[in-house]
Amino acid sequence: MKPHSKTSNDISFDDFQSQILKDYEVAVTSRECSLLGRREVLSGKAKFGIFGDGKELPQLAMARAFQDGDFRSGYYRDQTFMMALGYLNPKEFFHGLYATTDMEKEPMSAGRQMGGHFVTHSLNADGTWKDLTKQKNSSADISCTAGQMPRLLGLAQASKLYRNLEEIDQTNFSNNGNEVAWGTIGNASTSEGHFFETVNAAGVMQVPMVICIWDDDYGISVPAEFHTTKGDISEALSGLQRDKDTPGYEILKVKGWDYTALIHAFENASDIAREDHVPVMIHVTELTQPQGHSTSGSHERYKSSERLEWERENDCNKRFREWILENGIKTEEELKILEREIKLKVRAAKKEAWAEFLQPHIQAKKQLIQLLESAASQSPNRSFINKVKNDLIAIEEPIKKDLASKARKALRYLIGETNPERAALQQWITNFLNEVQPKYSSHLYNELDSKATEVKALEPSYDNNPEEVDGRIILRDNFDALFAKYPQALVFGEDTGNIGDVNQGLEGLQKKYGPLRVADTGIRETTIIGQGIGLSLRGLRPIAEIQYLDYILYGIQTLSDDLASLMYRTVGKQKAPLIVRTRGHRLEGIWHSGSPMGGLIHLLRGMYILVPRNMTQAAGFYNTLLKSDEPAIVIESLNGYRLKEKKPSNLGEFCTPIGKVETLKEGKDITLLSYGSTLRIVQKVASELLEVGIDAEVIDAQSLLPFDLDHDVVKSLQKTNRLLIIDEDVPGGCSAYLLQEILENQEGYKHLDSAPQTLTAKEHRPAYASDGDYFSKPNAEDIFEKVYSIMHETDPVSYPQLR
Repeated sequence: MKPHSKTSNDISFDDFQSQILKDYEVAVTSRECSLLGRREVLSGKAKFGIFGDGKELPQLAMARAFQDGDFRSGYYRDQTFMMALGYLNPKEFFHGLYATTDMEKEPMSAGRQMGGHFVTHSLNADGTWKDLTKQKNSSADISCTAGQMPRLLGLAQASKLYRNLEEIDQTNFSNNGNEVAWGTIGNASTSEGHFFETVNAAGVMQVPMVICIWDDDYGISVPAEFHTTKGDISEALSGLQRDKDTPGYEILKVKGWDYTALIHAFENASDIAREDHVPVMIHVTELTQPQGHSTSGSHERYKSSERLEWERENDCNKRFREWILENGIKTEEELKILEREIKLKVRAAKKEAWAEFLQPHIQAKKQLIQLLESAASQSPNRSFINKVKNDLIAIEEPIKKDLASKARKALRYLIGETNPERAALQQWITNFLNEVQPKYSSHLYNELDSKATEVKALEPSYDNNPEEVDGRIILRDNFDALFAKYPQALVFGEDTGNIGDVNQGLEGLQKKYGPLRVADTGIRETTIIGQGIGLSLRGLRPIAEIQYLDYILYGIQTLSDDLASLMYRTVGKQKAPLIVRTRGHRLEGIWHSGSPMGGLIHLLRGMYILVPRNMTQAAGFYNTLLKSDEPAIVIESLNGYRLKEKKPSNLGEFCTPIGKVETLKEGKDITLLSYGSTLRIVQKVASELLEVGIDAEVIDAQSLLPFDLDHDVVKSLQKTNRLLIIDEDVPGGCSAYLLQEILENQEGYKHLDSAPQTLTAKEHRPAYASDGDYFSKPNAEDIFEKVYSIMHETDPVSYPQLR
């Protein structure tokens, strides 16, 4: 079936006449912001600009169809949409461009993101949820092309769950699932895998999602025929069009300069998605890009003169203006007066924003100059300090970097001096950095009392004669307790539902809780993560299962650029407490026994990374996380599901603390630190070392991000004075991270009598089968001999050379 095409003849003008002039005012305001914004970048006041010019009209239509409770997952050209909703005004637009570090003035990210990245505030100051049903919502944008698509799936799925799961309390989050998730994307970005994976998943799941494709025929400098089969994304995807016999998409195609057709198409899409929970795709064609892709280049370099002329004639604002005149809504003179007023307002907003951005810097500059003058008057290095001062005076429009840099350089010329002037400068620098640094570094994690590291440890309790069961049984029964306790909790992934996951940790739970709460998915890791992000943005508590740790690499971009940075880039205004469940570490072969922990701990700052040694520890981590509100990855030991563990009597209640290590064996000669499956080997070796007179202390890291908040490892080093870290990651991976944490952050170097060492896997991926594991990752003999060699170096008489 061909995509549908709507024209202006399909809708009556009288239905929306009162809104036309307001829409035109917003369109002209947005365009003027784009034009002046580009100039601000070229003048050097702003660093980079990417704007929504040429896309104004479809965004106005989208805003008209957008309702309270709806969510947007968009990209960096949607400024007109945000202005139409009343969430962005010209002064805020320019504050975003200048990177003003004040949430009141720059409510999108307080300067942490580039301009054009939008967000609405989902949280109150105390971290509790606002009533999302009483506001129009935008999930926080990311720049990565198509990176906004995976979370769109979860935002839409939430409505389906709220409509179909009566036991969930919808307060603050939904009105019987009537909310639509709206995604926006440029036509070239539809070439990305994230787009196709999301489109396919939404078609399978049948969720209320509207994907809006802004098509201006180019992706940066590359025309559409190099991006898309047939050069037309709706034509390429026409096989997804639903019909009376099979579900699929409703696909609409509309010209981006046709105001009435746009209004009709977006209202139609809204109705279909909202009422029937059917995904809709709106392909908006014949759009333009008047200023090119961004301030990084000019489109005159790659567009023909004919194309440029066509864009001038078919600019959506120009065509809208002509339509207003043709229909006698306003006269030419009346429009000119309105346009002049808008330009004056936008220019005034720009000027005010720049003045507000500079004001605290100017004030701080005056204070610093006075301090430098005082310091110079008392210093034999006055000529050098005066040069720094004069250089600062010459900067008419200083930024924070200028102030910090000049002050710190001047302090160098006061080394060795002891006078009040030097002390005053020192104090100014300290106060300035203490005030400014958090504006760039706060909210990587939750900073409120609800953070996961504040959840108190609660030990598992046991009956007098506890049953010993497979580890998977403890997980299964603990999940059962959690799903009964938390109606908003759910889990999904590959093989998760019907068979209860590949290791039977969810056995029988789909039958008990239904296929919406314990669900199977397709093979699509990126959108499994995206589902979890979107669902958790809407108040649910999802557990997204990635079948094996190696497969998490498919979703690492979404985890890193979206989930891990969400709280940081919104300065605590949005949260997505997604729990990612996976399994890994030692098994058999390259693709099922990788341990990319070094990559995870560096790419996923902003998430907790937890590495329980057994299933009781893992269950405790899930219990802890569901009492808090932060994202985390729990990596279960893949070879531990069939190992016997004592079954706790307080399933669903006991809590494994986050950020704490656990000492499993005390010793006096050397500290051995490890985690996960390798830890079990370390424990075995520790008992063997006793046979040769080596008493090792064994510590389980448990939590890699964060690691050892109480500094218990360094307390161990005060006793043993030696350290070996055993890790199945590659050399320089997680073991290097742990070494830095202990030596630098805990100052463990002060207590060492021997060089700290690491024992890691080989540089290659683990080879297949048991021999592959033995010769690829640390084995018992490796660990024994490494410890023995450290002790031999310390006392060769007591520990003669082994080999």
